This record gives sequence, C-alpha cells and structure tokens, in this order.
Amino acid sequence: MFLIYINEVIFIKKVLILFGGNSSEHYISCKSAKSIIENIDTELFECELVGISKNNEWYNFNDDLTYLEKGNWLNSDVSKIINIIDYLKEFDVIFPIIHGFGGEDGKLQGLLELFNIKFVGSGSIASAIGMDKELSKIIFANLGMKQVPYLVINNDYNLDKITKKIEFPLIVKPANGGSSIGINKAENISELENAIKEAQQYDQKIIIEKFIKCRELECAILEKNGDLIISNPGEILSANEFYDYNAKYENDKSSAFMPDDLSEDIVEKLKEEARKVFLGIYAKGLARIDFFYDEENKEIYINEINTLPGFTKISMYPTLISHENINYTELITTLINNA
Repeated sequence: MFLIYINEVIFIKKVLILFGGNSSEHYISCKSAKSIIENIDTELFECELVGISKNNEWYNFNDDLTYLEKGNWLNSDVSKIINIIDYLKEFDVIFPIIHGFGGEDGKLQGLLELFNIKFVGSGSIASAIGMDKELSKIIFANLGMKQVPYLVINNDYNLDKITKKIEFPLIVKPANGGSSIGINKAENISELENAIKEAQQYDQKIIIEKFIKCRELECAILEKNGDLIISNPGEILSANEFYDYNAKYENDKSSAFMPDDLSEDIVEKLKEEARKVFLGIYAKGLARIDFFYDEENKEIYINEINTLPGFTKISMYPTLISHENINYTELITTLINNA
C-alpha cells in the first residue's frame, strides 16, 4: 500500500506483530505487544497482531487490547492460522516481540530466515547465543571481558564440588531464561539445593555464579542507518537484595534511573564494553547489555546481553533510548525500517 502526497510517495509497510509463545515470559510478551500497537505510527505502518499460544498454535488477534493487558487474549475474538508461512509472507516486516523460549532463542528467527522473511532484531545465531547464558559467557571470555566466577551444571551435579569451586553466597539461575524468572540467592547448602531445584523447572542447564556486592547497570543499543546508538548506563535500584522477578515486576519499590555519580571514564568504559558485546555476537537491531559494577574496586563485569529486551513503554530499554532523544514511536519506526 502507498499514499501519494505532493512531490513524494509514502509507502505504507504492512507489519505483523508476533506475541505470546510457550515460555514463562508469555504474559510479558503480551504487554510488550500492547504497548507497541498503541504507539506505532499508523501513518507509516499497517499492523496486525498474531498471538502464539502456549501450545504453539497461531491465532490472529483483533479485539480489545485489554485482553493483552490481562494476558487472557485467547478468550477474545481470535481465528486460528492454518498455513503459517503463507500468512507470514503477506507482510513486509515481522516484529517478533516473543520473549524467552521459541521467540528469543533463535528458533523463530531461523524459521523467518529460512523463508527469506524480513524481521526486526537479531538473527538466529546471535539470538541463540544471547539466550543461552553458557554460550554467551564463552563468547564474553573470548572477547576478553571480565565475568564473576561461575560454573555450569546439569542433572548430574554434586553440591560439595560446587561449593569447593565457588564460595557462598551464590546466585542460581536457568541457563536459558529471562525476566529474572527462576533466579535465587543461596547462602548455604540447603538453599543451594532448593535454588537448583527451582531453576530446573525452567531449564536443565543451570548457571551458578558468585554473588558480589555491586551496582547493576545497563546500556541500550539501537542500530540506525548502519550506526550504533549506545545509551548512557541506566541503573537498577532493586527493592530486594538482587533483581529477581518479584523486584522487577511485582514490587513497586524497585526503580530504574540514570545515575549522575559515575565518572566519565566508567561511563565510556561501559559503552565501549556494550559495543564490544553487541558486535561480538553479531547482534542486529536492538539489545540491552547488563553489567555488574563493583564500585569499591572499580571493576566492571559483563552479566548478559538481551537481544529482545522488555519492550513496554516503561521498560528499561525504551527508557534508556529515550535519553538519546528518540521517543518510543520513533524507536518502533527505526526498528521496523531497519529490519
């Protein structure tokens, strides 16, 4: 579709926003999709919404957006999509906003790549690396970046061997996961065992890290016209001892802000490290890179890269980009045009 104005032709891109999925972040994805559809530039884009159920069935959604806010969109007026590939090919760009398994781990990206369908964000390989914390840690080490001491376990593990390698306190988390789901701190053997069991509900591969006293800082990256816009670091002030799911989504005492007490050297170092990570895994479009900053020793540790970060209007990624004089609608437009 296109509109003709005096002396110019404006092409309207047909965009499909994909949300849902079968991961534990299904509901968060619904909120991200609602935020995008409410703020997208309708003079540039003609949009449709498709939700993927937890049974991996695809449905066209065209109803009141409060269903997305509540997460019960399958109770609305939906129609099942039978031939998914033919349907996807009707669009100029796919905007996948599916967090977690199936949507952020490279599987969906690989499907779209296989059929030469344009989409927002990183490709299959970068997405898989960013999702799997073990793989990303291997890349970080290869890039010469500092990390807190860690080890990886699966179903066959020995608690005594773990504590001999890394001293308490420890952080236990699924290797493949997001939104701080399944993450716990352990101060002793009993807590460690319980934390591992909870993490195994989300992934059989578990990351165990040394817990350090630190500040949690994040940089957002946006690819625009071949250049990388890297935000100044934002800081998470967790309501809990560390930024778990409760602190992130349920406890309104948590906050995010732009710190003004970081030295210029530290700010530039964080931005330099963020660029290194983004380019190092061949990410595309957008990403949020998370760091630990040991203020006492002036040490920066890479934590992780999120190739498809939370995307509601008040999420950390859009908030950081807004400080680069790019508002939420402009951010959506840039991502779609760069797909």
